[in-house]
Amino acid sequence: MSCPNLEALTRCSVAVDLGAARTRVYAKGSGLVVDQPSVVAVNTCSGALIAVGDAAERMDGRTPQHIRVVRPVSGGTVRDIDMARRMVRALIGERLRRFKRRRVMTHALVTVPHDADPLSCRAAVETLTGVGARRVELVEAPIAAAIGAGLPVAHPEAAMVLVCGTTTTQVAVVSLGAVVAGGTVALGGDTIHHSVVQYLRNRHELLLPSHEVWPLHLALLGSGGVGNGVYTGLTEVQGRDVVTGLARTVTIDPEEVRSAIQTPLTGLLDTIRVVLHRCPPDLVADLADRGMVLAGGSAQLPGLADQLREHTGMAVHVADEPGLCAVNGLAAMMAGRISPYMADTADSEDAGFRTPQAEGAHTRRGRDEPVAAGRRGGVAAPETAAAEAVPVPGQDIG
Repeated sequence: MSCPNLEALTRCSVAVDLGAARTRVYAKGSGLVVDQPSVVAVNTCSGALIAVGDAAERMDGRTPQHIRVVRPVSGGTVRDIDMARRMVRALIGERLRRFKRRRVMTHALVTVPHDADPLSCRAAVETLTGVGARRVELVEAPIAAAIGAGLPVAHPEAAMVLVCGTTTTQVAVVSLGAVVAGGTVALGGDTIHHSVVQYLRNRHELLLPSHEVWPLHLALLGSGGVGNGVYTGLTEVQGRDVVTGLARTVTIDPEEVRSAIQTPLTGLLDTIRVVLHRCPPDLVADLADRGMVLAGGSAQLPGLADQLREHTGMAVHVADEPGLCAVNGLAAMMAGRISPYMADTADSEDAGFRTPQAEGAHTRRGRDEPVAAGRRGGVAAPETAAAEAVPVPGQDIG
């Protein structure tokens, strides 16, 4: 797929960050209009949509048999296109109703993982064409997150970003507007959550509810006092006994939790080493001084930055509002504050020389603007999909 051009990005009026945890929608001229969990509650008997977003997330684990809670997005990839369409339509319908006459969904911008295959890209495109988009521009999530975090992705110097999601973490080194080397590891907030739950089930024969796991995440902070940002001491958690089925309270030592999450953390460290090994030495030298930036919703997991700093020896920074980095990067592209290198300069009247860059990013003579050539390609909706595209509705979510 080709790199984006500035005209294609500035024509977009809606940017969508489809995440496994939350879906965020930015509308040009209105700002962030949707920031809701990527969850759908559906009636299995009638197929009717019962709730989306926060309301559906509160139902998770508490539903009768005829209600199913679905998460249509996993690892930044749409797994259930139909449910994803219904979720997006319900989330943006009422909020964008006043923009219907302006055809706000004609051009849309959406993030995809760096290593997304053509099928995953197509799933993202079909999700948005199903709610009225006629053309969809795809942007790699690490590029969008790096722009949103304020990294100099346009310059000939390295910037390393970790997009910490709910189920996966994307590691990427960015230079000259493209990903030079990247990798994905199955580590996220849910991975840590399941590791802790499984450990307590095997070690203490205790099943924990979701709200009891977060206090144990504080054990990742290491040793010290709470006053200096580090947690220590024993923690009491209440759950259901695996054998008797009765409620039981167990006192947990933080060292136990740290040992439970060591295996998934090792996978992340190995991926970072592999990505650095694939980078040119000059870029690795830049990273030695600059370090890495954590973006994504799980970047604020207690102690994650300290663990990475300790095991890699690199400086580790957490971006401001890490969960919004990707959507803020998309907003910067739509506003024209980031001018991408042109992939189709041959069709332009002022086409000039092209500078060799990572993964096909190009530059145009006479442009001094910062760049962000992270798009995987613009995909126009097929005629059949365009004919079946549903305009953004109002209140109906059934």
